[in-house]
Amino acid sequence: MAVEEIRIGDVWQTKKQHPCGANQWTVTRIGADIKIRCGGCGRIVMMDRETFLKRKRKLLERGPEPAAPAGMAVTDGTNPG
Repeated sequence: MAVEEIRIGDVWQTKKQHPCGANQWTVTRIGADIKIRCGGCGRIVMMDRETFLKRKRKLLERGPEPAAPAGMAVTDGTNPG
């Protein structure tokens, strides 16, 4: 089973609706815990990664590509020499 990448800015649909009626959440922080913001009322919820992976249904919108870490050169795969 491949590990699905979760990015900041991703919009996910969940299996159950939030009490406000929305089921779309935007990822605002990732790590051991994941922070998500409700697309309906703006409520922010933090949960552990395992719980998030169980509750997500499908990816609706992909967040931006993460930037390369400082000190890492971005190459196009060609050999300069």
